Amino acid sequence: MHPTSSHRSGLRLGRRVIHQLRVALERDTGPQAASYLQEAGFAGGEELYAEFAEWLLATRGVERPFDLDAQFLSEVLSEFFAELGWGRLAAESLGGSVLALDSSEWAEAADEGRGEFPSCHLSCGLLADFFGRLSDGLVAVMEVECRSRGDARCRFLAGAPETLTTLYERMAQGSSYADALGLNSSSSAA
Repeated sequence: MHPTSSHRSGLRLGRRVIHQLRVALERDTGPQAASYLQEAGFAGGEELYAEFAEWLLATRGVERPFDLDAQFLSEVLSEFFAELGWGRLAAESLGGSVLALDSSEWAEAADEGRGEFPSCHLSCGLLADFFGRLSDGLVAVMEVECRSRGDARCRFLAGAPETLTTLYERMAQGSSYADALGLNSSSSAA
């Protein structure tokens, strides 16, 4: 066993760095900025997962993240991401095929900006790779609510790529994500 609490592999960047990177990329590359940021985030997922595995062993005694009991996932994710400075992140299953990840304090969201679309692109890539490793499968992540555009929280949806592609297509035709997932026709947990 190696000392986990004294060794952290992650590099910390402040919120202003992430916000300025997005501003500069949007200014210089336009709509391509989202793809660049998502790709960069995806590249960081492996290191984030390794840090999570180390943290999980040190704080919970769980040797492999895959062994974490699903009932503790939201609590553990919230603590881990808050400790890293990203903000608390609550996980909730939506309709059985999609995991909602919610944060009212997510680091990538710019409070002063009021864009038209969700803009935590770096986080989408990072979370997709992280959750893919956690579930040992391919995971896509799409942000559907964002504090950068005035929403009360950032909400990321994680699921199989096919599921999120279908969800995206329904939203492109004018459905809300809740309607596209069939959440408005039945009662869902708040």
